[in-house]
Amino acid sequence: MRRDCLLGVAMLALWGPAVRPAATQVQPTFQVNPAAMDAHMRFLSSDLLEGRAPATRGGRLAVEYIAAVYRFLGLEPAAADSSYFQPVALVGMMPQPTFTWGKAGATTTLAFRDDYVAWGERPEADITAAGEVVFVGYGIRAPEWQWDDFKGTDLRGKILLMLVNDPGMADSTVFLGDIFTYYGRWTYKLEEAARQGAAGVVLIHTTESATYPWEVVRGSWSVEQLKLDQPQSPSLAFAGWVTEQVALDALARAGFPLDSLTRAAARRDFRPVATGIQTSVRVQSALRRVQSENVVARLRGSDPRVASQVVLFTSHWDHKGIGPVVRGDSIYNGAEDNASGIAAMLAAAQALTGATPRPRRSILFVATTAEESGLLGSEAYVQRPLVPLAQTAAVVNIDVTNVRGATEDISALGLDRSSLGPVFETAARAERLTVESRPDVRGSFFRSDHFPFARAGVPALSLRPGVRFVGRPSGWGEEQETKYNAERYHQPSDEHRTDFRFDGMAQQVRVAVRVALAVANSPSLPRWLPTSEFQRPRP
Repeated sequence: MRRDCLLGVAMLALWGPAVRPAATQVQPTFQVNPAAMDAHMRFLSSDLLEGRAPATRGGRLAVEYIAAVYRFLGLEPAAADSSYFQPVALVGMMPQPTFTWGKAGATTTLAFRDDYVAWGERPEADITAAGEVVFVGYGIRAPEWQWDDFKGTDLRGKILLMLVNDPGMADSTVFLGDIFTYYGRWTYKLEEAARQGAAGVVLIHTTESATYPWEVVRGSWSVEQLKLDQPQSPSLAFAGWVTEQVALDALARAGFPLDSLTRAAARRDFRPVATGIQTSVRVQSALRRVQSENVVARLRGSDPRVASQVVLFTSHWDHKGIGPVVRGDSIYNGAEDNASGIAAMLAAAQALTGATPRPRRSILFVATTAEESGLLGSEAYVQRPLVPLAQTAAVVNIDVTNVRGATEDISALGLDRSSLGPVFETAARAERLTVESRPDVRGSFFRSDHFPFARAGVPALSLRPGVRFVGRPSGWGEEQETKYNAERYHQPSDEHRTDFRFDGMAQQVRVAVRVALAVANSPSLPRWLPTSEFQRPRP
């Protein structure tokens, strides 16, 4: 379909008939338009946008489209220069690595993408690093859990080999058992390794520990890597992943069975293991310094006393762009991740502009860039907020929405961390939905744009679909989620499909709008619970 046709379909949907909840439900003060969401999603995930990588032609088309919808809805530009675009300076690095390791005299050169991926952690065109591999278990230092994998070992200049996830996956009595913590995230592990003075990190991939298959690693880390264009200290020289088989073979040749090391890593008395494996890594990268943008708009609050405070919606517009060919396709369209989230946020914006009465606090919509590169757009916003974080009441994040149909339930990440949990439950009841609380075994709370805000002290929720689908057998929702993660997540097959249904997404949007209105009209601001790791005093 031609681009002008796609634009026409999407924009016409904004004028289309809105679907109201059934009369037996609580009388709504707003309307949600599923046809508009379908149209937004179709355009944003079109091949014409070439996967929406930041600072590419397709990415620019995406941000211009989002800004055009904001303008149509009558939302105010919210950037400092009175535009819809908050600049985010990035440096892009297209890696071409070589990786050799093994015992002296018996080294092996690994195959890029098939055996490993690696990238530079510094914005330099040519990075080299060499040194001994030290196995550091899960690479975690967590005083609150009485856990320290490093035990004061001098690791300066070493190459750290790490397991992904945290010890709870092997021992349910430590950390949070099978609930993923931030210590399990690869981002934390790189941060901690840099604090330890390491030269590099090699992560051992398994589908179980990473919660996604090697194809996701291959596709995500062999394309251009983006970082905020600013000094980072301390920093590693490089980081990378290897397949489990590659790690197993190298360690076995060095006399260290991987299964024995893994068992030892699950104990508090674990100490780093010098393997004797020598590694030589070179990462040559084509560098480009570019400017991308968060797309920002404001619905001004009606009460002058609190209109300077905001409820903030976030959803990332970017995806992986053009990458390795998989089954004849190289465009990583990102339909569900996250054209669906932007479509839902735009639908929420449309609903809120027509809400009666108008919310007392302002609503700020932030379509973020470079989420797929490490939550960079949201991190850039947190570093230079358009509204002071102390005046930011809450964040509602929308990332990968329900395109499979209406459900009887709904959920959100972060429900148990702040006073937003009861607000969400009330909103769900108004839509005749029960709240499903599931263990966060994939660590999703730490993997989307609300997390930098939470870490900075702002109470936050991130919407999750329900699992009990109307007219479907028990377990069907979990099966579909598993299938998506295995077959389409971060792969070219994440495309718009003819069997997508938008009544479930409409349910999510209505609940999100109800939460936003409740927070915007409340006499007090949400607070973290005493048990939360993100507590911040409220004025």
